[in-house]
Amino acid sequence: MLEIERKFLVTTDAFKQAAFKQTRIVQGFLNTHPERTVRVRIKGDLGFLTVKGISNKAGTIRSEWETEISAEDAEQLLNLCEPGIIDKTRYEIKVGNHIFEVDEFLGENEGLIVAEVELKSEDEAFEKPSWLGKEVTGELKYYNSQLSLNPFKNWK
Repeated sequence: MLEIERKFLVTTDAFKQAAFKQTRIVQGFLNTHPERTVRVRIKGDLGFLTVKGISNKAGTIRSEWETEISAEDAEQLLNLCEPGIIDKTRYEIKVGNHIFEVDEFLGENEGLIVAEVELKSEDEAFEKPSWLGKEVTGELKYYNSQLSLNPFKNWK
């Protein structure tokens, strides 16, 4: 399955009032190789195992495979992950015909807020809310796998 998305920094917490869902996410990476990442995630009370392929040049499209696993299995797999666990709260906000997922990072990445919108095609038009800032699609340092290796708190 292909994932087509664009990623933006968020400039204010105004998105929180519009959120229809809020979920805590804890995730780690069994593999952070840029050509294939393997992620273990606990989202609420569900577990997931996800494999993502390399992105296209623009950073908008990549292969993604995901399956649900038990939260207990996910917790055990988190113990096998590379150092650098990602902890965040995800807010879901409907804007026009799209759902924005806004991740407010905690722990080592506290202070970073990133929004993603999934699209049906690279050039699909979408409404941009006022709290959306600079586009960072394709900037590797904003990928969760890279944030686990070089957290936001270490950026200068």
